[in-house]
Amino acid sequence: MSDNLPGKLPNVAWIGLGIMGSPMAENLIKAGYPVTGYTLEQDKLDRLAAAGGTAAGSIAEAVRDADVVITMVPASPQVEAVAYGPDGILENARPGTLLIDMSSITPGTSIDLAKAAADKGIRVLDAPVSGGEAGAVEAVLSIMVGGEQADFDEARPIFEALGKTIVLCGPHGSGQTVKAANQLIVAVNIQACAEAVVFLEKSGVDLEAALEVLNGGLAGSTVLTRKKDNFLNRDFRPGFRIDLHHKDMGIVTDAARAVGAALPAAALVAQLVAALRAQGDGGLDHSALLRGVERLSGAEV
Repeated sequence: MSDNLPGKLPNVAWIGLGIMGSPMAENLIKAGYPVTGYTLEQDKLDRLAAAGGTAAGSIAEAVRDADVVITMVPASPQVEAVAYGPDGILENARPGTLLIDMSSITPGTSIDLAKAAADKGIRVLDAPVSGGEAGAVEAVLSIMVGGEQADFDEARPIFEALGKTIVLCGPHGSGQTVKAANQLIVAVNIQACAEAVVFLEKSGVDLEAALEVLNGGLAGSTVLTRKKDNFLNRDFRPGFRIDLHHKDMGIVTDAARAVGAALPAAALVAQLVAALRAQGDGGLDHSALLRGVERLSGAEV
């Protein structure tokens, strides 16, 4: 960012303004960054403009004058769609641009993107996040990063406007590998909580009291803290959709197979997530794993 004036914040292009992307982009705007955004939904572009950002009509327009390009899209195919091709980021961003992909994708896709970008003089960090919609809104995300130390150091002020725990985990793809491990832990944790909820309710225990005391001991977790009200109120409006966790469980099981790691609990929960999706619950929050346990326990849901 040597072409920036001293004290001037870099121009940021933000591609992908969904459940996570919109509040994250808005947090950068609040921190004083000039943000130009592009996404497929007009209402999301309107939201960005209302927050003080600039709506672009295409990826090319968004990235043309950017110092930093941030992508936050659902999966590997969407990252490839926005990065490659004549209308994509790599063909239209300036050499020297820093591309930060905050999507959760396969480690291999991140490694390939970094190689392709290097040919254009574009530097890449993979920087997936954990914390869900609430973490995005509150700017307390955990950000796990893969790439070069110098690029990480340059990006740190941006990360600090978006999250609280920011760690360089290793070379390109490392952020995605750590994110896959994160999704494994979260899914197994939600499944355990869901099974506990059904067990407690069928036993006639006061569920709210039980979850409160459980969360104060060794069984307590960020998952239980964040999802307790979802379980209590059967509120499964998506903060993080089952469809996306299904994608992530595929990433972790494939990556584990590639490195020779046996993940039996992950494999079981991956199948339970897949079953929930097959039953039409893919658009619900991942706390809806509770619905799967209820079905297995004889409830009509």
